[in-house]
Amino acid sequence: MGSLSHSKLDLDKEEVEEIVSGSVVNKLNKISTTLDSFGAETRGIDRVLPEEREKNFTKVCIQVLGLWLSGCGGLTSMSSYFLGATVYGLGLKDSLISGLVSTSIGCAIAAYFSMMGPRSGCRQIVGARFLFGYWFVKFVALVAIIGTLGWSVTNCVLGGQILAAISDDKVPIEVGIVIISIFSFFVAVFGIKQLLRVETFLSVPVFIGVILLYIVSERRFDYPDTVSTGDSITNKGDFLTFFALCYSVTATWGTMASDYYILFPENSSDLTIFCITFFGTLFPTIFGAVIGILIGNSSYYYEPWNEAYEQLGIGGLLNECFKPWNGFGKFVLIVLFLSLISNNIMNTYSAAFSAQLSAVAISKIPRWFLCIAISSVTMIAALVGRNKFSTILGNFLPMLGYWVSIYFILLLEENTIFRRKRFRHLFIKEFENEKKYYENNENNYNFTIWNDSSRLTNGFAAGISFLIGVAGAILGMAQAYYIGPIAKNLGDYGGDLGMWISMGFSGLVYPFLRYFELKKFGR
Repeated sequence: MGSLSHSKLDLDKEEVEEIVSGSVVNKLNKISTTLDSFGAETRGIDRVLPEEREKNFTKVCIQVLGLWLSGCGGLTSMSSYFLGATVYGLGLKDSLISGLVSTSIGCAIAAYFSMMGPRSGCRQIVGARFLFGYWFVKFVALVAIIGTLGWSVTNCVLGGQILAAISDDKVPIEVGIVIISIFSFFVAVFGIKQLLRVETFLSVPVFIGVILLYIVSERRFDYPDTVSTGDSITNKGDFLTFFALCYSVTATWGTMASDYYILFPENSSDLTIFCITFFGTLFPTIFGAVIGILIGNSSYYYEPWNEAYEQLGIGGLLNECFKPWNGFGKFVLIVLFLSLISNNIMNTYSAAFSAQLSAVAISKIPRWFLCIAISSVTMIAALVGRNKFSTILGNFLPMLGYWVSIYFILLLEENTIFRRKRFRHLFIKEFENEKKYYENNENNYNFTIWNDSSRLTNGFAAGISFLIGVAGAILGMAQAYYIGPIAKNLGDYGGDLGMWISMGFSGLVYPFLRYFELKKFGR
């Protein structure tokens, strides 16, 4: 009798938990309905169907170009390029070559990812299911979340530095961190259409702000060009490490690039989408990169700039650059401060979808609530790491480039080898109507099965290749906390080869693993 009562009690507990859980979900859904009435996007990871897309191609094209100008053309991207001289000891020539070449390669990779957006109508991380499968993509989603959080944290810290510098330390760094976090989630909550409008609006003042930074700083560019410090092999190692950092600045857009093209017509030209993304990210990033490298070079000789950097990091350095303009200079710096909010909006928006894919339970939580949760985590992490800006930027962000490189090579090989009719026809073992679909579809993707685990690839080949690529990254990485056995041969501080070795390892094994996966499972 006692055991029966105990079982009954346990059952009651389960029922109560289910009722409470259901009540919470219902309340969140009611809030979602309210937000929907205000025009907010309540859609989660669901695919955007072709008939739901924007019919005016020119309109969405202008909005996305504005988004890239706002997100890439401000302080977020620029901040990495100061480190060539200030952290890695590279001269002006080496900083320019390393920074600009790597940035261009990263833009090309992000542009390649973006082409999947109009084709699929799926968010970038949802589209990754066609490569990693329904289950392994959850791990990939977690990696993507960490990446976006890393960028958001650096934005918050830099914003805090700027407000502290402008106010002569009267406004603590913590205030700037809180401001950026609040504004970022507020816009991200309202979804893609509002995001595109806000980003397009911010792009003009941000671009003008960077031009004014060129003008106000130009008077200090008459200092002699810096020369890379250290012996020849150490300089090469620093060159490669800075290369990896700048590559990550633009390549990591690939983890979310498709998110901003889901409203484009399904028949949008791949070449057009590639060019929009490539040039849309390249020009504003390069524009900010050059001024960042020039200021970093001049700060090596100009003592006031160097002291400002030592006291309040990049925020203090920028404030010192604008000092000749007094109050107007502070106003321009506040305008550039908006670019940090702009970038964080994009990060928060995309991270919510990665969160929904990371676990079944989380997928039931509305996107708007996840935006709030992600912003809260970002704010806390930024508050904790507020005094470690250069460490976070220089050591954490290149790691994001490793996994993007792996993701890129796997997708490239999947598209160019296994999604072609001549190969796919040999192994497909699915339904007759799907066979017909593949035969008639030049891209060999059936995006209608984006949420069907029984018809998506198993992801074994991509998963194993990913792990092998991680092993390659470990061998070639050069960070403050660890230098791989290959990287340590390049000077006193090593040279970061992680992205190249990880890409090579994954790309070498994936074709063989994918071949056997198709032969075994037919999907």
